Amino acid sequence: MATLAGGFEDPSAEVLAEAAEVFGLLASSARLHIMWALAQGESDVTHLADRVGGALPAVSQHLAKLKLAGLVRSRREGRRQVYYVDDPDIVTVVRVMVGQLTARTVPAAHGIASRRS
Repeated sequence: MATLAGGFEDPSAEVLAEAAEVFGLLASSARLHIMWALAQGESDVTHLADRVGGALPAVSQHLAKLKLAGLVRSRREGRRQVYYVDDPDIVTVVRVMVGQLTARTVPAAHGIASRRS
């Protein structure tokens, strides 16, 4: 690993490949919406489908991919499967990215509205 001027070392090729896989999974707006919803609290697939506006089978498939990648976990509660994010760092990444983009979008939208007035 190379050390840069700020004292940070370059990550290994394996770490970069794993990060690229995670970002690839989160590149889907549907999966990102699911992760955003789960970052707010646990949910079953029916409530997630309602919240993100997706078909139940599609949301189930997205959850299976996220679970396989280790981004989401689940537990059984009676007859339903409850999903949650068990990694606070992933929650932070999702919240920071979506929050930053929301902050950039909202002022621009307000600027357009105020110019129309």
